[in-house]
Amino acid sequence: MGKLSKQIILQKITSRFGEQISVPTDPFGLLTFETSKDNIREILTFLKEDKELQFNYLTDITGIHYPENELGIGVIYHLHSLINNVRVRIKVFLNTENPVIPTATTLWQGANWMERETYDFFGINFEGHPNLVRILNVDDMTVFPMRREYPLEDPNRVDKKDYFFGR
Repeated sequence: MGKLSKQIILQKITSRFGEQISVPTDPFGLLTFETSKDNIREILTFLKEDKELQFNYLTDITGIHYPENELGIGVIYHLHSLINNVRVRIKVFLNTENPVIPTATTLWQGANWMERETYDFFGINFEGHPNLVRILNVDDMTVFPMRREYPLEDPNRVDKKDYFFGR
């Protein structure tokens, strides 16, 4: 089977899901589109089980935080079709106060650790996950370290004052 073009992949996805996906782009040669948390499980299932696409490998699940946006927490999925040697990226943006999204462990067992890591660092709850607990940080930690909720530097540091640099 020959390599699928991004146009064919995008055409199949848009013909199947239409308005459920948005903002298809191609940054750095990686087909990227957005969807909502209500559609993500159906889209992931379609991409994995479609006989032509065969996105059978879940490369990564991670999170992002844009505190200035209304939907500030994002979940990013990277899928790879090993048969066609092509990749796609899917973004889902969630409410910062209650970031909840369905689990992908029902499709890929490897999603288990990826979702636990994303929960641990971003606080994203994956509904239906078999064991969603912290994996790298201490269990009694009350914050999520990858969220941009705190200033990057301590404002009380004296070695960062302007007068030390002739300003």
